[in-house]
Amino acid sequence: METTPKVIKKMSILNTNTPKSSVKLNEVHKANIERKLAHRLEVARNKGNENLVKTLEAEKQLLN
Repeated sequence: METTPKVIKKMSILNTNTPKSSVKLNEVHKANIERKLAHRLEVARNKGNENLVKTLEAEKQLLN
């Protein structure tokens, strides 16, 4: 990665998470994972892929 002043400035902007923004970011990240997992479960069920459904349901339990 190039470390020109412009890149360094961009990196410092990205690394200025306050505890509050970090919590919000974690919430958004978890919500995205849950949304994608729900979609994958729906597709697996529609295709009748019971092995994948069981695997995804186990993954869902780990998130809670």
